[in-house]
Amino acid sequence: MTGIPTEDLQQVAERCRDFRAKFDSVQEQIAKVIVGQQEVVRNVLIALFCGGHVLLEGVPGLGKTLLVRTLSSSLSLKFRRIQFTPDLMPADIVGTNMVIEDSETGHRVFQFQSGPIFGQIILADEVNRATPKTQSAMLEAMQEHSVTAGGAIHLLPEPFLVLATQNPIEQEGTYPLPEAQLDRFFFKLLVPYSNREELSAILDRTTTAHRPDVQPVLDGPAIVEAQELVRRVAIAPHVQDYAIRLALATHPQGPFAVEMANRFVRFGSSPRGVQALVLAAKVHSLLEQRYHVSFSDIQAALLPALRHRILLNFEGQAEGISADDVLAQILEKTPTVAAESHAPREAASPGASA
Repeated sequence: MTGIPTEDLQQVAERCRDFRAKFDSVQEQIAKVIVGQQEVVRNVLIALFCGGHVLLEGVPGLGKTLLVRTLSSSLSLKFRRIQFTPDLMPADIVGTNMVIEDSETGHRVFQFQSGPIFGQIILADEVNRATPKTQSAMLEAMQEHSVTAGGAIHLLPEPFLVLATQNPIEQEGTYPLPEAQLDRFFFKLLVPYSNREELSAILDRTTTAHRPDVQPVLDGPAIVEAQELVRRVAIAPHVQDYAIRLALATHPQGPFAVEMANRFVRFGSSPRGVQALVLAAKVHSLLEQRYHVSFSDIQAALLPALRHRILLNFEGQAEGISADDVLAQILEKTPTVAAESHAPREAASPGASA
């Protein structure tokens, strides 16, 4: 094993506790405004500490935009909102070169004027309302953390996180996100309806004089340090192989494919999917005060990491099958230890089992 386990165990334990304290502090600030939605909030923060982007899908009025705004208020990061509309142009996001005249000399030069993408927390509101040309302007920024304008590459500030929202039911006047862009999202989260008790609490907070006081509790360097810690968490070869087999099980007609994948899936997960699966599992392990990934950590990250990376075929869509249905069967049918594995019993470390 490499990474954290090579350090002094007491120091490792302190760093794990510090990570959990940072995570909890942000979660507590968000809870001052957002009622319920604990799983959504938890996964948004997991993506933040992994350095990944999030696609939030849910009907209007469930607090998707409010969640992003509250997250930005709890972090000392530059927040930018982009409202996606059909007439939005790529330059409206990235920026453009402008002719600037020197007031003293009269000389005119081109100068780059940065767009709203030059923030650290970017709210891409109703991202599927923009045309594919405009949506493509996000690809380089999300993957490379830079934009190209006028032949020059401009780096984006770190940490950089895009949180995009979309409405799953109102499809008139929308442009479904292409698979290449969906794959850039670390997680896809489904925002559920609030229950009876949560609705009561929402009314108490929004129809009275209640004014939550959200304070920034983390800054950019602290987040970058936490992201580096996440990547140093150890993962045993047999646990990593489990994550690989789960991703390969989404590929129809592949050696690990399950019945539903063969019947209803057109294309399965890309390598980015298993990368997201392992990184998210590392955060799960840190939150449990462990510095090695277990099978249960992998399982907890499966749905948000892979649901948007599975493309259903026509039969799957006609049958009303969802990607979550396919992943549920994959989770059920894929053994934690491969059948062909003959690793000795002592190879499995404590806590690295389901």
